[in-house]
Amino acid sequence: MVMRNKGGEFVMRDSSALLDFLRGELGLRRHEGGIKGVKDGLDVELVALVPFCRNAEAESGGAAWTFSTFDLDRFSERIDPAGWDYSHYLKNPVVEWAHRYDIPAIGKADNLFTDEDGLHGLVVFNDKDYDPFGWAIGERVRRGVIRAGSVGFRVLEIEIPSKEDGKDGTTLIFRKQELLEFSICNVPANPFALTKEFAADRAAGFPDFLGNIITNHTGGNNG
Repeated sequence: MVMRNKGGEFVMRDSSALLDFLRGELGLRRHEGGIKGVKDGLDVELVALVPFCRNAEAESGGAAWTFSTFDLDRFSERIDPAGWDYSHYLKNPVVEWAHRYDIPAIGKADNLFTDEDGLHGLVVFNDKDYDPFGWAIGERVRRGVIRAGSVGFRVLEIEIPSKEDGKDGTTLIFRKQELLEFSICNVPANPFALTKEFAADRAAGFPDFLGNIITNHTGGNNG
């Protein structure tokens, strides 16, 4: 999990450190669990490098995407598809490059919806005439060079499973969360974060992504 603090810097936390942080925010004891609401949300943005895939090219010129699913990621966390709140995001549906807030959005999201499989929508990349960079990212996506993405969100409700419920490896479930942005990224931390045409090869390994994203965004300062 990656956190963005108030200063805009990224801070890397492993699963254990994130759980300790959340328990502290919620006033939970070290081994206490259950479902807890987060009043007014946390003062940090969480960046989840979660499963997403390109589904198809829509008639509108946008690409149909799955932004997030309930799959278990490399940090033993899940995001409940039923818990997404994207009402505010629809007023400013930016698609960013690698969670960069300091450069203009490379496109926009449209037609968002959720179902039991995840959070879905269309990604429309910027035109070449006014944004060659955003257009070029779209071309890389269309050609299969870039296949990954992630969501930035604000936590509203979490569940820390009991030892019995977490036998499948799940240590944390985000039950309610506000979508802040969606980003296209080079390398996923989740082995399922692939476009549909490559999703069959789920056994292939990938390098860790966290060091890359922090170096790119903070000049090597990970807080």
